[in-house]
Amino acid sequence: MDQALTGTFELQKQAGQARAARLKTARGWLQTPVFMPVGTKATVKGMLPEELRELGAQIVLGNTYHLHLRPGEETIQRLGGLHKFMNWPHPILTDSGGFQVFSLSQLTKVKEEGVEFRSHLDGGKHFLSPETSMQIQMALGADIIMAFDECLKYPATDDEIKTSMDMTHRWLIRSKNTMTRQESLLFGIVQGGLEFALRRTSLEQITSVDLPGYALGGFSVGEPIELMHKLVQEVAPLMPQHKPRYLMGVGTPLDLVLAVDAGMDMFDCVMPTRVARNGTLFTWHGRVSIKRTEFKEDANPLDPECSCYTCQNYSRAYLRHLFMSGEILSARLNTIHNLHFYLTLMNRMREAILENRWETFRNHCLTRFVN
Repeated sequence: MDQALTGTFELQKQAGQARAARLKTARGWLQTPVFMPVGTKATVKGMLPEELRELGAQIVLGNTYHLHLRPGEETIQRLGGLHKFMNWPHPILTDSGGFQVFSLSQLTKVKEEGVEFRSHLDGGKHFLSPETSMQIQMALGADIIMAFDECLKYPATDDEIKTSMDMTHRWLIRSKNTMTRQESLLFGIVQGGLEFALRRTSLEQITSVDLPGYALGGFSVGEPIELMHKLVQEVAPLMPQHKPRYLMGVGTPLDLVLAVDAGMDMFDCVMPTRVARNGTLFTWHGRVSIKRTEFKEDANPLDPECSCYTCQNYSRAYLRHLFMSGEILSARLNTIHNLHFYLTLMNRMREAILENRWETFRNHCLTRFVN
């Protein structure tokens, strides 16, 4: 019988900086590298929970900001918690709401106590602090809880970044002091903008607080993608070796391969589901825009190398027809394919690391994937 404690992180194999590991949560082990489909409002758009599991999803992400505004954490708690509410009995990670406060809300006012903002739904006034963010996430019952942090606009000055990351450090301490739910794992978030020296300082600040895991935030905010790749490559190896490393909000298949190569373990991104609804599909031969005229009478599967339900049962011509006709099934089939692709990619990366084939597999992906 497995007696490992919740929060146990076991590094199983390393190839260069790339890692295969596993993390014990209150609802079972996560095998890494792992991709977390985004279920912002307690649903991964268009997908049944059973379908997600069949695709290989181990964990999904929920959003503190959105669930706080609607239907409210008290309602979800009374109904048995987020897992029961959305019929997902497996691990859930909730973000702190910080990014959404700064990106979606109106008339945001940031101060040491927290953030005062107006809802993007009805303009109502709300206040979110490290304490309230923790209380919301604990009420939801998440397995992994993210500390409250400030997400800066891009670009920002060095002075703005220093002020922000110092406050993020103080907010982390307040977040940890508020955490009382022993079943949940608290992760801290490294900020520091897009300069290596500031990132390293933020990393030192955040990791000075002993936590089950650490994340890199503040990427995919409009910066040149090459700069993100370079910084992740420089910062990831400096993160604690025996703790999970989470790169937030990233990204394309190429981004994932490069980030795993740099030493990151956990990922989430709306990209596979969002672009699926817009007719963009990821394949082992690169991206496909299914709306293109060339697919009008193409009887081939979307990706001959793919074993997903969509590729096994439908032609490119049919997928194009559904998209051009505005049919709901278009979003369903496209989402099934893209999530299958992402989750299969993560599994193949893990296998390549464990089987001493990482460099060959990485190079194979780099010749096929572009941003």
